[in-house]
Amino acid sequence: MQATTVAGVRGRPSAERLLGIYLNDHLAGSTAGLGLARRMARRHRALPVGPAVASIAEEIEADRAAFLALFDRLGITRRRYKVALGWLAELVARAKSNGRLVASSPLSSVVELEALRLGVEGKRLGWVTLATIARRDAELGLDPAEFDALVDRAARQADRLDHLRVQAIQEALGR
Repeated sequence: MQATTVAGVRGRPSAERLLGIYLNDHLAGSTAGLGLARRMARRHRALPVGPAVASIAEEIEADRAAFLALFDRLGITRRRYKVALGWLAELVARAKSNGRLVASSPLSSVVELEALRLGVEGKRLGWVTLATIARRDAELGLDPAEFDALVDRAARQADRLDHLRVQAIQEALGR
């Protein structure tokens, strides 16, 4: 008797199917992260941190474009329902607990920067995984150096977000 996988499919799904699932899951996260980054860039436009937030949002948009191009290169179908779920997740996240029901609070920026930082870390790990796959499966025709560069960019984004988060904490708590 064959074991049932986590997905409930008998046997072992093909590597191609698993890669498609993995990439579509990251696409959902990418959609949520980009939505949050764009919203934060708009909201912080007139503040001293505005240019830094806008720059990170632009980089996240470029990362997502590279990610979407990967789908095309590999011939993997984008699951629209996962994109919709990512968009919905970002929308629901706006209702976070920040001590206020409707308006934002001084903690809103802290919580949003933390959420964006977590998203960037997930993206970085996705690029690490893809670099590993590229090194192990030359038949895919992927360049590991491309993913290594994206890993490095995500690490720089994370560092910048950490700096902005510390600033936001100091501003929120007046310290």
